[in-house]
Amino acid sequence: MNDPKLDLRVRPARAGDVVSIFENIGYWAGQGKMLVRPMQNIFENLRDFFVAETVAPDGTATFAGNGALHILWGDIAEVRGLAVAPGVQAQGVGKALVEACEVEARDVGIPTLFAWTYSVGFFEKCGFTLIDKTKDLHPRVWSECLRCPFFVGCNENGLVKRLDGVPMPLNLPEPPPTQVPPGIR
Repeated sequence: MNDPKLDLRVRPARAGDVVSIFENIGYWAGQGKMLVRPMQNIFENLRDFFVAETVAPDGTATFAGNGALHILWGDIAEVRGLAVAPGVQAQGVGKALVEACEVEARDVGIPTLFAWTYSVGFFEKCGFTLIDKTKDLHPRVWSECLRCPFFVGCNENGLVKRLDGVPMPLNLPEPPPTQVPPGIR
């Protein structure tokens, strides 16, 4: 199903989307492409999520993917939980979800986006730059990693994107110290 004229819309996620988000993330986690996310975590962070839908000519919407923007500090937010449903890859769904996250970051004044990923090429096409996670990470990024079962020995890649035209927030306090994995900094 490679339809170049995919009618796509992205909207904020709703409670009724949680099962689809959970199953989509679970599918790709089972393929070793991303980390699993517990359903409770999706509910707790529902306001972070966006859902992409394909729209049929009769107006019927079908779930096509999900992604989230999670604010870590006043100057950085993470694009996370990005997963395109099987059957609609390489048709702009992932890009549309990343763009929705960028719009939201701009709206709230967050100048930098970050992502952990195994799909470096995709994020580079979206304007992100690969970084050396052993020394170039914002301190708040590691605070989220503490809950991950792969905290020590993480093999995901870190990428960042500075959003043009979004100034650094004024009077931004220093983030609290956080634990980092062995061998980092």
